[in-house]
Amino acid sequence: MRTAYSVETVRAAERELMARLPEGALMQRAAAGLAAACADVLGRVYGSRVVLLVGTGDNGGDALYAGARLARRGAGVRAVLLAPGRAHAGGLAALRRAGGSVVEAGDAGAVASVERADLVVDGIVGIGGKGGLREEAVPLAEAARRGRGVVVAVDLPSGVDAGTGEVRGAAVRADVTVTFGAYKPGLLIDPAREYAGVVRFVDIGLSMPGPGEAEALQHADVARLLPVPGAESDKYRRGVVGVAAGSARYPGAAVLAVGGALRGGAGAVRYVGPAGGAVLARYPETLVSERGPARAGRVQAWVVGPGAGDDAATVGEVLAADVPVLIDADGLRLAEVGAVRGRGLRGVPTLMTPHAGEAAALLGVEREEVESGRLTAVRELAARYGAAVLLKGSTTLVAEAGGGGAVRVNPTGTPWLATAGSGDVLSGLGGSLLAAGLSAVDAGSVAAYLHGLAGQFAAEGAPVSAEDVAGRISEAWRSVVRG
Repeated sequence: MRTAYSVETVRAAERELMARLPEGALMQRAAAGLAAACADVLGRVYGSRVVLLVGTGDNGGDALYAGARLARRGAGVRAVLLAPGRAHAGGLAALRRAGGSVVEAGDAGAVASVERADLVVDGIVGIGGKGGLREEAVPLAEAARRGRGVVVAVDLPSGVDAGTGEVRGAAVRADVTVTFGAYKPGLLIDPAREYAGVVRFVDIGLSMPGPGEAEALQHADVARLLPVPGAESDKYRRGVVGVAAGSARYPGAAVLAVGGALRGGAGAVRYVGPAGGAVLARYPETLVSERGPARAGRVQAWVVGPGAGDDAATVGEVLAADVPVLIDADGLRLAEVGAVRGRGLRGVPTLMTPHAGEAAALLGVEREEVESGRLTAVRELAARYGAAVLLKGSTTLVAEAGGGGAVRVNPTGTPWLATAGSGDVLSGLGGSLLAAGLSAVDAGSVAAYLHGLAGQFAAEGAPVSAEDVAGRISEAWRSVVRG
């Protein structure tokens, strides 16, 4: 599992370690890891042109010491100082001793040297930076982006918010980010994640306490959570998921939700709604009822909302059931706030799965506010509604009811998943995992992981349909189990 920690937690761990190490030793560890990563990127260090963008903090010091190491290996290294009187003195001296040159950001030729470099090291701002780059740094960041060299960020790209993943102004777009000691949420969560490029982790000996701010499951974590039938299992012991979805206008939503549910680990799927004929034609193993959710038979969890149109009565009937419920799409619009909050406060697991537009409507804000501050939005939704929340999007996040604890960040997926019906498949899959006994947070996290992996398998660089994604869930499941 990749765990990301808040800026305050990282700094506390750094202080604790520095108190036990000789002065400057921690920065030397970081610089050594940074220099090694830069050398790997360059391939051939001798004769290469390296430009360091150096601010006033420790990231600038890391860049200077790493630049000195590269200079001793034969690279031509130039440091561009944004605040010459406040650059790290020890790092600056080390670079000069190694033969590196120094210019100021406003000097003639500074921008051109960035454009011509084989490698640009971004050491402008550290993890405490807020609000985007300052005006004097913007031309250098733009030059790095249009230049021919690889851009390597120190710890995280300058201008992004390490703690939330927000980008509130101009920021460096890195090809590689070398982060030290611990992941930061901004490296895992969009929009900042998009600026980070490939993230390389360097262990500098930090001891990180307890749970973090965010965490990303890996194959092994998901494999431990997958439901596995035992020798005594039958279809009912494995769990039955009810799907209340679809309408005369949107029968396909029901078919896709059932398709996801059948591949999610539950032993059986009950369908309730007006699309029973379409569901049976595609999936004859489905248990179809026309008597409404309350009289459909026993289930261990419900999925409600995909393609439901204006059927508020069915949504309300499902929410009245004393079993876990996954609410998606039209269900989020139709469910009364009090009903949703009531399910969470009464201890019945509830998982809401909005996309950014639906989340914005639930929070009463603009969609852009949700997309730019995804971590804040998912925590606020989970707190306001007393339910676990899976916020879909370029970075899918899962927060536990109440909004506390580490937010799960899904690392799988592809932009090709942005296709009609994909969310219906995800809802069915998540509901099936709920019925199989997973908690709301685990069901949402595992569903997002498998769904994203299935999307990658289905796409392979080409457009896919939601049905394609559903058809590859079993392959994704096997891939996780095999590691």
